[in-house]
Amino acid sequence: MLNYYRYLPLSDLDEQWGLSVLNAGCTSIKPNQLYPYKEHPAHHYFSWENGRILNEYQLVYITCGEGIFESSSMGKTTVKEGSVILLFPGEWHRYKPNDDMGWDEYWVGFKGTIAENIFKESFFARKEAVLFIGFKEGIVTLLTEIMEQTKKEKPGYQPLISGAVLYMLGKIHTICKQQQIQQEDNVHLIINKAILLLRNRMDEQIVMQNIAAELQVSYAWFRKMFKLYTGMAPQQYLIQLKIEKAKMLLNDLNRSVKEIAYELNFEYPLNFSKLFKEKVGLSPEQYRKKFIIINEAGAVTSGKPSKQ
Repeated sequence: MLNYYRYLPLSDLDEQWGLSVLNAGCTSIKPNQLYPYKEHPAHHYFSWENGRILNEYQLVYITCGEGIFESSSMGKTTVKEGSVILLFPGEWHRYKPNDDMGWDEYWVGFKGTIAENIFKESFFARKEAVLFIGFKEGIVTLLTEIMEQTKKEKPGYQPLISGAVLYMLGKIHTICKQQQIQQEDNVHLIINKAILLLRNRMDEQIVMQNIAAELQVSYAWFRKMFKLYTGMAPQQYLIQLKIEKAKMLLNDLNRSVKEIAYELNFEYPLNFSKLFKEKVGLSPEQYRKKFIIINEAGAVTSGKPSKQ
């Protein structure tokens, strides 16, 4: 690995894109070698004794060797080969390779409203700043491509490399989610069967504890793994299924909202209307008027022959 780093200037247009790359590089630290290099700017250089606080997000990928990491939100943690370290703005942290091993690292620093939204929504957590993903050639390829683009700094390169950062964050998030799910035997089969049961029985009175019992798992396990797999608790998923079916049923203007509510197993139509408005932003009547009746009228109008 050839050591390289570049700190990048940003134009107003670059920042308007919503995600900007501030720096990128790679370093191979040999056993007992000083870390980090003193050549880095003062606002990025740090010592193990003092640590540092950045005003940006950074992603550091350790592809060889081991070390240690510590931050305000996370106690001292071993950093294994194949780990990603995530650094958050305003968060005190420090990290270094083991003296007897050293390590190889790739990193990229970035900021912007897109990054803030991703981290604000807890796709990545400060208390879980070290993520083990193993050696992933695709991640190395993306980081290498980012560095190559920073060497040239051709017009328009910032949106290109910021897109690579966004894609990389998505890949890392996916890898971590899949690792969590794969820790449990047969989880794919169980959750897929649960989804099928909910779809087939959405018009019935469903008790989630009974679904878990039918799948021969505890309700606590079922709820936890279902949310991990789908992003929603089982009851939320069922409600979403009912809302989507309600939208389809509202296409039939011969059916009243009350009939649709009963078909979806709502005891009280008012509860159905309230839930529909909460999820869709419109009452069933408003939804029907805005998206169905108007569309049908438009279709009739467009089908009329034009006057000669």
